[in-house]
Amino acid sequence: MRFDPEVPRPAEGAHSVAVLLINLGTPDAPRPPEVGRYLREFLSDPRVVEIPPLVWQLILNLAILPLRSRASARKYETVWTEAGSPLKVFTERQAGLVQQWLDARGHRVTVEYAMRYGTPNIPTVLRQLKARGIGRVLLLPLYPQYSASTTATAFDAAFALMARMRNQLEVRTVKDYPDDPGYIAALAARIAHYWAQHGRPDFAAGDRLVLSFHGVPKRTIALGDPYYEQCVATGRLLNEALALPAGACEVTFQSRFGRAEWLQPYTAPTLAAHGTAGVKRVDVFCPGFTADCLETIEEIGMEVRDEFLHAGGREYHRIPCLNDAPEWIDALGALILRHVQGWPAGGVSTDTDTGAGAPVMRGSTWD
Repeated sequence: MRFDPEVPRPAEGAHSVAVLLINLGTPDAPRPPEVGRYLREFLSDPRVVEIPPLVWQLILNLAILPLRSRASARKYETVWTEAGSPLKVFTERQAGLVQQWLDARGHRVTVEYAMRYGTPNIPTVLRQLKARGIGRVLLLPLYPQYSASTTATAFDAAFALMARMRNQLEVRTVKDYPDDPGYIAALAARIAHYWAQHGRPDFAAGDRLVLSFHGVPKRTIALGDPYYEQCVATGRLLNEALALPAGACEVTFQSRFGRAEWLQPYTAPTLAAHGTAGVKRVDVFCPGFTADCLETIEEIGMEVRDEFLHAGGREYHRIPCLNDAPEWIDALGALILRHVQGWPAGGVSTDTDTGAGAPVMRGSTWD
């Protein structure tokens, strides 16, 4: 193997520790060429599609991309903002707010973000951090529930770059946090705030709260992926945090692709069945998506809503994702502090109050 050429990196300074927030990705523009490039990168990942590559590439390039690029571009147009893709806008905002959270508490930690697919990609941002003299990086995927098709492939991209480095970064990873108390509290607060503004469902009358997670093929769970169990655990803990009555809250799975069986129950058919059965109001929330994106705004907010209403439902609410909610920024900050403990962080010579239960920097290390 040939290693990438390197120049001696700068001496490590006050910000020698960095956190890289990682999200899935998004096209650079809501047009077929850009969407096609994004989909080709995403759907060519063997972690995402576990079909023999030669067979899959024929299907992908001859059948899927020519049609799906145009159809997906039309969908992206419906959610695109003046600032760009909602996923990128909110992920960038999260990184900036977490940086402010850490700075305000005296922690010398740099916060950046990257996308597994699209831009800015993981290798590019890691190279930039290294060029700035940062030697230690915490990889923090914005996927609370672990799946090989999301978390693992993000780590693959980082470690593939590391395999080419002569002078490697020191890296830690956050594999998952589906039951993290701060994360669960942020989810509950997001729902409670929405209900305070829009009214609470009448659960005694049969209204429902539906928690919709992104689906994966059922086969992957049989092969050892813990995703399903972690989604169910998050749903159970959120149900407990909201103190909902029995039967008021249910877990479903969205975004099925292809003909294979995926995790069930499927979100859209579940909502249509509720409409047919006479359920008057459903509130849908996506705990596994920490930033609103095409799947939450267009699929849940438009397609699934229409299915429920056309089936006879009367009132449909899509509760926004965590996005830039203060409780979520608090949860991310606390999660970061727990995972950088023991790393020299330089530049802070006095104890810094970080709140109850949070690590404290003493001298130049985390305790």
